[in-house]
Order: sequence, then structure tokens, then C-alpha cells
Amino acid sequence: MRIGVVFGGRSGEHEVSLASAASVIAAVERGGHTVVPIGIARDGRWVVGGDPLRTLAAEARIALPAGDATGDVKKALADRAEARVGTSETAVARVEPPGGLPAELREALDVVIIMLHGPYGEDGTIQGLFELADLPYAGAGVLASAVGMDKAMMKAVFRAHGLPGVEYLVALRREWHEDPAGVARRIAETIGFPCFVKPSNLGSSVGITKVADAAALAPALDEAARHDRKILVERAVHGREIEVSVLGNEAPVASLPGEVRYDGEWYDYATKYAEGQARLIVPAPVSTELTRRIQELAIAAFRAIDCAGMARVDFFLEGDRVLVNEINTIPGFTATSAYARMWEASGLDYVSLINRLIELALERHRDKGGHSP
Repeated sequence: MRIGVVFGGRSGEHEVSLASAASVIAAVERGGHTVVPIGIARDGRWVVGGDPLRTLAAEARIALPAGDATGDVKKALADRAEARVGTSETAVARVEPPGGLPAELREALDVVIIMLHGPYGEDGTIQGLFELADLPYAGAGVLASAVGMDKAMMKAVFRAHGLPGVEYLVALRREWHEDPAGVARRIAETIGFPCFVKPSNLGSSVGITKVADAAALAPALDEAARHDRKILVERAVHGREIEVSVLGNEAPVASLPGEVRYDGEWYDYATKYAEGQARLIVPAPVSTELTRRIQELAIAAFRAIDCAGMARVDFFLEGDRVLVNEINTIPGFTATSAYARMWEASGLDYVSLINRLIELALERHRDKGGHSP
């Protein structure tokens, strides 16, 4: 099949997207498909033709995250360059202005795999574009993508479905600017310290601050407000961090859980992407009963937002309490990312995982059209 892979994007997770796309492109090609790479630059320009991944990686320079992610990008680029020796294809890409629809998306594609993390990729916007274009795409639809991206809305939906979660409140940027004393007082009285302050619509821990006391609250709120009009404040949980991969449409299944361990104070951007800072233990060293409970909650969270295709659901284990933290509808997707590693430990290798996502995209597209699977 002809598989479009879209990557890059305008969010703060641009480099993470390049790492995910490099691994996915290599796996799609190993699966016997033809890849049509489609890049989106930081300013929204479409980068198509030639080798958009190489072009955007060159633009990013040393801004690419260190460690395994960088290795995946370099290896995938090297593999693709080697495969093209003797062909006329080069790294020169064509650039089209933002807001248009490049020819690569107007041509016949069987499926599009979206490897855009964060706003303008994971939030339902590009999913809506593909719905209008009647293109099958892997992963969550418009509604689930939007709900999963907006942490405040996601937590409200989880709460409405009775899922256990961490205490939180939401403050608007306007409220913070107009009544800082009132917002600070509400946080101190409702959530207390320590707490985490985050932009509601962002990922990879961008814009998040751990606040130890009231004196550190104002800079944290300013930082979150820089990224989003909606600010989420959560109680800091002292517990273990567990993750589960979910795969499927109407009948989703959950992988074995993994436990994230790290030496830093919390799981920030540097800890996530710097080499050797974080370790994923798969399967997580928890009881069979607890494993089953976590898997059930992961599937319940997946269904709560009407997700499809894939998602990673993150938990806190606070003593014996399992708390749903969040759902990521387009998780990091390199071969060494948590999502893929948990499926590998569950018996599904990376190439087979990509092929399954392609099948699920086609299945969902048929179902939305009212056709029998």
C-alpha cells in the first residue's frame, strides 16, 4: 500500500515527532509498503517531495533530543539514504505555504499515519483535515484527539466515567492575570503544595513546573500561561509511574504494563529524552491482580474518550491506589519508546504493530462510512 507519514509540526514537540517518524518510516518500508513522507515545518509550511524528514532534521540541527531518539533518526535517515543509492531521489524538498493541501495528500494514499505530537497534530485539527479529504488515518478521530489533548477536558471526562484520578483544578490565563491573589489562594486551599502546574494543551512535559511552596507558584503559572490559555494544577503524587499501551477500535486490548523509573525529581522533558535518565521496566513488577486492574482501567480510559487505533495510558500507583493520570493518543513511537516496547513484551513486534495500526485505520474508515467490516 501507499502509506503517507506526516511529521514535524508547529508544536513544542517538533523534534520528538521527527524521531517517531524516522522509526515509523523505516518500519513501514520493512513491512513492504511504499512510504510517502509529508513534513510540516515549525511555521506550518508543508515540506514535501524529495526527503522531507532529512530536510526537517537538518533544520532542527542539534535541537533533536539526545539519546535513543536521535539514534533512531540518524539510523533511519542512513537506512533510507543507503536504499536510494543509484536513484534520482535527493534530500531536496518542495515547500508549500501553510493552510494548503499538498499534492501528496491529494494523490491516492491508502492510509495516513500521523506522527505529529502536541497541538496541530494530536488535538483533532489535522484529523479533521483528513476526514474532509476522506482519507483513512491511523489513530484517534477528531473528538478523541481533542479530548485527549486537552488535559482539563480529559480529566473531566474521566471523572464523569468514574475513573479514579488525581485532585486538580483549572484556571484560565485571564483569571490569573486579572486576579492573581484569588487564583493563588484557590490553589493553596484546594490543592496545596507540592503541586504541578501545566498548560492544559501540550505534551512531553513542556511548560510544566513542580511547585514546592506558595512562593514558587507565580513563576509556574506564568510559564504555563505562556503556552496555553487554560492552566491545570494537580496535587503532586508520591508514587510509582505505570504505563500501558492500548491497541484496537471497538474491541481494544491492553499490553503488559511498564514502570517508568528515573533519578530526577520528576519526569520532566530532559528526563524523558536525555540518554540514561529514565528506565522502563517491562513488565512492571506488580502483582497479577494489579496488572489486570491497570489493564482494565487503561481500556476504560480509552473507551471513555471514544479513542481508536492506539493510545498510551499513564497511571500513578500510590500505595494500593491506582490513579489514572492521562491518555496520549499519539505517544512517542520510536522502536524503543514505551508504547512499542510494551507491545514487544506482550508478543507484538514493531513492524507487526505498524501493520496492525494500518489495518485498524482501514477498518475504522469502513465503519464510519457505514460499511460492514
